[in-house]
Formats: sequence, structure tokens, C-alpha cells
Amino acid sequence: MAIPQASMGPSSLGQSGPGSMAPWCSVSSGPTRYVLGMQELFRGHSKTREFPAHSAKVHSVAWSCDGRRLASGSFDKTASVFLLEKDRLVKENNYRGHGDSVDQLCWHPSNPDLFVTASGDKTIRIWDVRTTKCIATVNTKGENINICWSPDGQTIAVGNKDDVVTFIDAKTHRSKAEEQFKFEVNEISWNNDNNMFFLTNGNGCINILSYPELKPVQSINAHPSNCICIKFDPMGKYFATGSADALVSLWDVDELVCVRCFSRLDWPVRTLSFSHDGKMLASASEDHFIDIAEVETGNQTLTILTRLLCHSSLAMRTPHVFSSLFLTTLLVL
Repeated sequence: MAIPQASMGPSSLGQSGPGSMAPWCSVSSGPTRYVLGMQELFRGHSKTREFPAHSAKVHSVAWSCDGRRLASGSFDKTASVFLLEKDRLVKENNYRGHGDSVDQLCWHPSNPDLFVTASGDKTIRIWDVRTTKCIATVNTKGENINICWSPDGQTIAVGNKDDVVTFIDAKTHRSKAEEQFKFEVNEISWNNDNNMFFLTNGNGCINILSYPELKPVQSINAHPSNCICIKFDPMGKYFATGSADALVSLWDVDELVCVRCFSRLDWPVRTLSFSHDGKMLASASEDHFIDIAEVETGNQTLTILTRLLCHSSLAMRTPHVFSSLFLTTLLVL
């Protein structure tokens, strides 16, 4: 991703340039061959199952980088790991040690054996599925609510309820940097090139910092209300944001221009997930369905009906070795 030379304010709708939204909410006129093919595939392979994982509501789910394991974090202070065997999940282990709710977790970007959990007990814990043990506990200054692992695997960023983001060396387990923000930080993420750090905030903005310098690069007015979540596509071409305005916006990574909007949800968008090839985007909210769209056109590929409300996390997996999409969402009241 090219680094913009100066911070720029939001542009008017329809204008070009960093921070603009052009074209706004563009959607193609009809389904593409890709969408029709995926819809046919889903009709022939669609299955929905529920897997008991925790004794209380689930806050987070994530697939390992090799797509073989699914981890979940819960209000019951534990994390669980499931192993994917053909078309079913088998619970492998339960991970205990946190003294409060496990609010978010993520896997190492290239090591399928390591994952990290963030908890309200003011710690993060790194776990190894080979030993089923915690290999490191790092104390932080506040109650942690979000976490991400840098694409190069060297740094873990954790954010707390006081809007402080701490950057932790993944090898030494020591703090490398700490930033206090004056706005509500909702979700955090590196770009795929590892040279930018993105934050969504309560003012509807996307704040971009250079990395590792952590200098402000740009602030984009992405939504008219609270910008809740952010996700980068695996190909590095786009990133998506979800907002309290019930919109999902798709952004060009290099140009920082909104190229498309998805507006089929009616409630605040809580979570997003791209397919492995970046061609599909799943989004969920308190609506009783999950919307899956083709990224390049905005056309709906599939709707998955749900019994309960999605307040937390969504993970989508479409590996080349499987013929159908395997999607997991955590549905909690």
C-alpha cells in the first residue's frame, strides 16, 4: 500500500481522491457467472449445524491460518479449539487461565499452532495447541477488548476499554509501544503489507497510522455513525468496514476510496469476514441472517438464516481443497 503524503479530510460523495466515496453504493445490474455458480454450489452442499462450545455467550471466533482449526473465546473465561474433520467440527481442547471474559482472540498469521486471547482480566495469553498450554502471559494496563497479530508475526496489538493500544513483541512478550487515543477505539488491524495500522472509531472514522512509527497518516470519514469493525481481504486489494448505520463499505487499499456499499442489513454491522480468495464478503448484525456478497459487484451470493442475534464474531473459510464454503458464526442473545 502506498503511503499518502499528507493527511486529508473526507471528500464529497462522488469525488475521487483519498477518503472519497466514489462510486457510492455501486452494485451491478445482475448476478455474474461467479455468483450463479456459487449459488448452485450452496444449494447442493448447504448444511447448518450447531456445536456446543461454552457455558456462556461466545464473543469471538477465528480460523487458524491453515484452516484446520477454529478457536472461540467466551464470557465463561475460556477459549475452545475445534478441529475440522471433513464437514464437522470436533472439539479438541478447552483453554483455561483467564480470570475474566475472553473478549477477542486471533491466530498467528503463519503458524497454525499459536493463538492469542485478550481478556478483561488485564492480560493477554499466548497458547500452543500442540501442548494445550499457555506459553506466555502478558500483563496490560486495562481491560482488554480487542487484539490482532501483525502479518509478519512479530507484534501483537491489544486495545483496552480506556482506548489504549499496546504493541507487544511476540518473541520477548514485552511492550514495544503504547498509544493513548482521544476517541473511542472499536477495532484495530494492520494492513497486509504491515506498514500501516488502522483503527475504527466511535465518530465513524477510520484512523490510519504509519507503522512502526505510529505517526498519523490520515483520518477518513467512512460512515455517518459509529464505525464498528474492519477487515482486510487476503489478497490485499480491499478492506471493509461495518458501521452502526447498518452499512458495509468496501475500500480500495491503495487509493483509500470507497468503491462499493452493501446495504442489506437493518441493524449495526458487528462483524465481517472475507473468503480465502477475497471474492466473497460475509457480514452479520442483529438481523436474523448472515449476508454473503460477491466483492466485485456487491451482488448477494447467499443468505444464511439464523435463530439468534449475532453480537460478536464471524469467520468464513473457503479453502481450495474443499468444494463448499464453511462458515461459522456465533449467535448470542
